[in-house]
Amino acid sequence: MPPHGKTTVPQEQLQTHIDRARKCLREVYGYAEFRPHQDEVIVHVMQGNSAVLVMPTGAGKSVCYQIPGLLRDGIGVVVSPLIALMQDQVDAMRQLGVRAYYQNSMQSAAEQNQVRELIQKGEVDLLYVAPERAVKPGFMQSLEGCDISLLAIDEAHCISQWGHEFRPDYRGLAMLRQAWPHVPCLAVTATADEPTRHDVAAQLGISRDDVFVTGFDRPNIQYTVLPKADARKQLMGFLASRRGEAGIVYCGTRKRVDSISQWLSDQGFEALPYHAGLNSETRARNQKRFLREDDVVMVATVAFGMGIDKPNVRFVAHLDLPKSLEAYYQESGRAGRDGEPAVAWLSYGLGDAVQIRQMIGEPSDEQTHRWTELRKLDQLIGYCESTGCRRNMLLGYFGESRDVGCGNCDTCLHPVETWDATVPAQMFLSCVRRTGERFGVGHIIDVLTGRETEKTQRYGHNQLPTWKVGEEYGSSDWRSISRQLVAMQLVGVEIAKYGSLRLNEASWEVLKGSRTVELKKETRKPTSKRSRAKAAAGIENPSDPQTALFERLRDLRASLAAEQNVPPYVVFHDRSLWDMVAQRPANLEDFAQVSGVGAKKLERYGEAFLQMLQDPE
Repeated sequence: MPPHGKTTVPQEQLQTHIDRARKCLREVYGYAEFRPHQDEVIVHVMQGNSAVLVMPTGAGKSVCYQIPGLLRDGIGVVVSPLIALMQDQVDAMRQLGVRAYYQNSMQSAAEQNQVRELIQKGEVDLLYVAPERAVKPGFMQSLEGCDISLLAIDEAHCISQWGHEFRPDYRGLAMLRQAWPHVPCLAVTATADEPTRHDVAAQLGISRDDVFVTGFDRPNIQYTVLPKADARKQLMGFLASRRGEAGIVYCGTRKRVDSISQWLSDQGFEALPYHAGLNSETRARNQKRFLREDDVVMVATVAFGMGIDKPNVRFVAHLDLPKSLEAYYQESGRAGRDGEPAVAWLSYGLGDAVQIRQMIGEPSDEQTHRWTELRKLDQLIGYCESTGCRRNMLLGYFGESRDVGCGNCDTCLHPVETWDATVPAQMFLSCVRRTGERFGVGHIIDVLTGRETEKTQRYGHNQLPTWKVGEEYGSSDWRSISRQLVAMQLVGVEIAKYGSLRLNEASWEVLKGSRTVELKKETRKPTSKRSRAKAAAGIENPSDPQTALFERLRDLRASLAAEQNVPPYVVFHDRSLWDMVAQRPANLEDFAQVSGVGAKKLERYGEAFLQMLQDPE
């Protein structure tokens, strides 16, 4: 599809767009200033131009299409990937006084007809629709004769064959661009490397010059990776100080999800499972509880999470390796959408990488997609084994470079010591060679440490020169050495031969002594839980009375949300509650100055929250 033409307007009209957008932000959303780059994108779309927008989770992507949808004449059509997500999005917009509706397969025929009637009467500002419905001819027919203000596509990376969550129905959205050639289109995502965003632009007929990349950094998220040992014990150590917080624990299989969810429940956590093997009613019920309660831990496969808008997810833990850095960025980015401190915790073992490699399979010259998946897996392993700043490596994957550490990842907070591991690396590689390059890590370690097993005896490997040569190191030390050698590509893994190790050119450089090997020491002080600074509200270290007042405001928010059957964060985000604690508004005029209080929320909630603030007991 060729790129659509670009529209420019006189400077005077441009200023009018800016002024209208700022007024809408203040009166509807209750915010005094745009976040970085929001106004730039909004004005671009209000001029009638299309764009691909890559903006970090929590940076305000939705406002970039909602405000143009409200200010331009007609209906703003928003393609959203999940039914539960669009329902919450519509609930949030109605809280702001916006005439928002959705169309999906869960509605009755009467409900769908009611929405169609409102559309024809011109009483709809924003219409949310799933991609599967949007590409059906009947959907476009229902909008015949209506002015369309814009087309917004959420989670737009799903359009691209290079995206980590490609969905064929998203590919068909090009039909809407063809049907509405003069309607501006804004395709938004938090996750798209350069090939992905260029593919999205091409599929939607958007010029590469109109691709906005505002950055990928999520400075409030602390990244931590540790070598997998006793996974349950490690997870419990991580969660011990996080009881009562909302979080997500990702597991690689459905069976593991069920097991970990039950185990966490037995440990006193409000833990719920989520995977494709559960029936739709159970999945919907568990997701609803996660969205509407403040202390639920969702244990899930990657089937859970796309488009989750819950702002106060305080941690995302991976018990198994994700498929790529792109997938990891997307999944870990579900933490801390509210900008408050959050943690992305990952437990990684070489066995995870071998299993993923086996699932990808051996690529041929014609299988570009498999080669791409293997390359992305190697980049992820490199991230896990890095001794440098994790955030810098993550940002580097998306094309951003930084010269200084972030100060908020495990390797920055507790710099990793390295050691000259050339000799043990030579021992390991020599053992791989002498055993015929036919065995996996476990057997190599058994030979090096002199562990008598049925296999070492059957193959006579207890007679090799490498037998017991590495007994000064323990099995855990050798696992660390082997994992890092694989990550550094100093030894290969045969996918088709059940993870057997093989030597490569780099291996021989080490064996011949022409290359030294520096590895990291695995011992590291545990990362302490960071204080939840409320800097945005002027509360660096909340006192007990301030925290108690916040909790009472949170209880009030929960009861008001329950009355309306909406998630609590739809009423107010935590940041707004902390702002109330800091400002202690005495009247409605003061309450209107609280961050996140627009005209409609002032009218709807002002008196109730003022009463609590004035008489908290």
